[in-house]
Amino acid sequence: MQKKKRILLKVGSNTLTKETDNISRGKIEDIANQIAKLQDTCEFIIVSSGAIAVAKQFVKLESKQKGVFVKQALASIGQPHLIRIYQEIFREYGLLTSQCLLSYSDFEKEQSRTNIVNTINVLVNNNYIPIINENDTVATDEIKFGDNDKLGALTASLLKADLFIIATNTNGVYTKESIENEAPRTIELVEDFDELLKQVVNSKSTHGSGGMQSKIEAASLARESNIETWIVNGIEDNFITNAFENKVPFTKIK
Repeated sequence: MQKKKRILLKVGSNTLTKETDNISRGKIEDIANQIAKLQDTCEFIIVSSGAIAVAKQFVKLESKQKGVFVKQALASIGQPHLIRIYQEIFREYGLLTSQCLLSYSDFEKEQSRTNIVNTINVLVNNNYIPIINENDTVATDEIKFGDNDKLGALTASLLKADLFIIATNTNGVYTKESIENEAPRTIELVEDFDELLKQVVNSKSTHGSGGMQSKIEAASLARESNIETWIVNGIEDNFITNAFENKVPFTKIK
């Protein structure tokens, strides 16, 4: 039997909401449909944001404590709903899902790292798609530092992924000059990482807490483990299969 290509797919809040204020069931269907088409040759592990975005659809939290604690509470409310949506939609495509909540501290302890690898390998070998998010209720790194991009890169490295796909709301990384000229042009292939760093214009995303800077930092982490990173426009339908077939512009970081 031919070994399947292991893909770590990181999906940010902007992709999951399609840049609206609500989680898009249609976008999760689009992801499920593509995974179902590719399941004979690829195995997927998903790092998904979106818990806070889901919670905001259900509740309006009033609190004298502004900021991170309110967001942690929203994450706690939204996470079960997010997983339920994934579970319902993926099941329609014959796909099984599981939930894994991780913290950055888990990557620092040898025993925790071993446990993560063993557990996720058992899930994947039994045709379950792990859906990973940061454990926002006890950890604040995603909320404060970046829209799960770093978590995606660390997970890809730990699980020896063959490919790290970051789904975002642009056609990859644009050249700095093209952004300044308001005619964005995608850098399609990156072989010199230092040159790429000179092109990055840092901007935060609407719903996420990342931006292109955090995606480049994540790609740098993956690169240290010899993992290729693709930065693709996840808002578009069929963004994974179109990237595989080179039908759309996206950034490939060797």
